[in-house]
Amino acid sequence: MRIVFMGTPDFAVPSLEALIAAGHEILAVVTQPDRPKGRKKTLTPPPVKEAALLHGLAVHQPERLRTSDTVEEIARLQPDLIVTAAFGQILPKSVLDVPRLGCINVHGSLLPKYRGGAPIQRSIMNGEAMTGVTIMYMAEGLDTGDMISKAELPITDTDNAGTIFEKLSVIGAELLMRTLPAIESGEAHAEKQDDAEATYAPNLKRDDERIDWNRGAREIFNQVRGLSPMAGAFTMLGGETFKIWACHPLAAGGGNAAPGNVVAADELGIKVATGDGILLLTTVQPAGKKAMAASEWLKGAKLAPGTVFGGDQA
Repeated sequence: MRIVFMGTPDFAVPSLEALIAAGHEILAVVTQPDRPKGRKKTLTPPPVKEAALLHGLAVHQPERLRTSDTVEEIARLQPDLIVTAAFGQILPKSVLDVPRLGCINVHGSLLPKYRGGAPIQRSIMNGEAMTGVTIMYMAEGLDTGDMISKAELPITDTDNAGTIFEKLSVIGAELLMRTLPAIESGEAHAEKQDDAEATYAPNLKRDDERIDWNRGAREIFNQVRGLSPMAGAFTMLGGETFKIWACHPLAAGGGNAAPGNVVAADELGIKVATGDGILLLTTVQPAGKKAMAASEWLKGAKLAPGTVFGGDQA
């Protein structure tokens, strides 16, 4: 098939690679513009652009698709199908109407749950036991199109957003390849979404990253791993941001310590009281430093029992 592919992060790369390996003609790749990254704010291309250029594919990077010349270029190319995966922009009707076989999306959730831009992070943060990928026809709404196929994936306590992104990117590419023949032949059976069962996964904001120690240890554990290794969850210590990259809830301990109070700090890590149980911090990042094992940081830092996390404003 003649395909225009749209995607941006690492999640989308396996789907693009699978389409190329299967012999489909990739007419163009549309992705987000290069963005500043890291402390030095180095202008960095998105992973999909890097993969596309390795294969010698034409790349378009509109800031806003609906107001760019890319729409006219897509129409000129006359693709059979548009495939998107974590592109990051809603496709306007002027694009949706172009391909004869429609536009499909590789979405990182089991729709209609977790429509939106952060389905993987939100599913982990909310403590879901199961996630997956849905291949869907695209509509003008936010992830509201008819569903064609699904694949499930359990979320274990050893997973974080990074591991689930990686697993779902592979599962999504495999599901895409199994689904395409039915789409090409016109035999795909699409199912409408039940809007009454829909939940939403809006893009993450700064407040989503802030730890509220009044929440339970299990809830904070889910928040931390849902934000790792991307943005990271944070609290405050001595008026400075203190990030937490890995932790796990403990069965008991802490006595009557108030939420946010350090109960113990030793070779195992930092034990902090929460609104329900104790949380053991194992990988942390103090202000101005790199992420490290909490036990390593404690070798050069004094953190006495009774120290309070989260008492200052960011």
